[in-house]
Amino acid sequence: MKRFALTSLSLALLGTAGAAHAQNSVTLYGVIDAGLIYVHNASGNEKQVGTSSGNLSGDRWGLKGQEDLGGGLKAIFQLENGFDVNTGKLNQGGREFGRQAFVGLTADKYGTVTLGRQYDPLVDMVQGITGDNYWASIVGTPGDVDNYDNSSRVNNAVKYVSPNYAGLQFEGMYGFSNGAGTTGQGQTWSGAVAYNNGPLGLAAGYYYTSNPSAGRTAAAGSNWNSPSSDSIFDSPINNGYSSAHSIAIARAAAQYAIGPVTFGASYSNAKYRPDGFSAFTSTQTYNVGSAFVNYQVTPAFLVGTGYTYEKASGDTAAHYNQVGIGADYTLSKRTDFYALGAYQKASGTQATYVTNGGVTTRVTQDAQASIGSFGFAGTSSQEMVIVGIRHKF
Repeated sequence: MKRFALTSLSLALLGTAGAAHAQNSVTLYGVIDAGLIYVHNASGNEKQVGTSSGNLSGDRWGLKGQEDLGGGLKAIFQLENGFDVNTGKLNQGGREFGRQAFVGLTADKYGTVTLGRQYDPLVDMVQGITGDNYWASIVGTPGDVDNYDNSSRVNNAVKYVSPNYAGLQFEGMYGFSNGAGTTGQGQTWSGAVAYNNGPLGLAAGYYYTSNPSAGRTAAAGSNWNSPSSDSIFDSPINNGYSSAHSIAIARAAAQYAIGPVTFGASYSNAKYRPDGFSAFTSTQTYNVGSAFVNYQVTPAFLVGTGYTYEKASGDTAAHYNQVGIGADYTLSKRTDFYALGAYQKASGTQATYVTNGGVTTRVTQDAQASIGSFGFAGTSSQEMVIVGIRHKF
């Protein structure tokens, strides 16, 4: 009965009143992830205890489907909504399908072309072999300044994914500004290549976005979005840098499995370049190194740990050391319980921006610890513990 209901839904959604066959389908899917969280130094030296959502996987529901056009060619689409299970609100700036929204064509022989709001090639090809793929933000970059935790998507994007050549695959994307006479402003482009064969995984890529400054009046520190790309997550670590004129990110990662043990390491370099409307005065650079190790204790029980080091130079000159541990127990194919813990230590100074009477001033303060992309403003150190449940459908 469930399969029959989904088939009926697919016919209604696609408007295909004619005959359908096995190659045509629409799938309703989703993830609900909720837990209890404790943060020491969540805001200054204040403690926080409460609920938290999207800890290992962002809460979502979506529709994806395909239609066989013959000759090995298929039409595909995907619409994916992000939400907060604890409040019911929409995420990704209140967009209905803020996580993904695209349509395209695919063929095993030629690859896939899609158009719409999508993840960039670094997310698609590099993130999957990093510690973030298993334990999310507790082993991610402090402040997610390099989009390690997938905080950003690209609007107005055309993306090509190659066929898989014995484990080798590449991907390219271009995001348009969609503004008259501003082809080179607000654009985003990115490319990545990956090799996955047996226990070995290798990947590297580059991402660039240019924010148009002409006519812009947003104050430094505001979470302003360019036409083609979301602003990178505003956190106590990179406060004000989402208003950079351009952001360039290079990333590389490797993973290797030996029996039940998986090792991995990654490196990224992120540069935020200022424009005339920003309060900061120099290019802000973040160099990030990360490593993790996982042990599959039983088919149902996974444990792991990861370490991340971030060095910031520019208006913010600081170092961040972060350690995370995780355990995940699978009850069924769709439900699991998890426990996460993380500690971060910050040193040095960082810039923040204060607007008073329309005048924005840069203020230097002691570096604040902020674990992953959770966005809590700590003191020089921060600790976090989360226990939760995740259900997939």
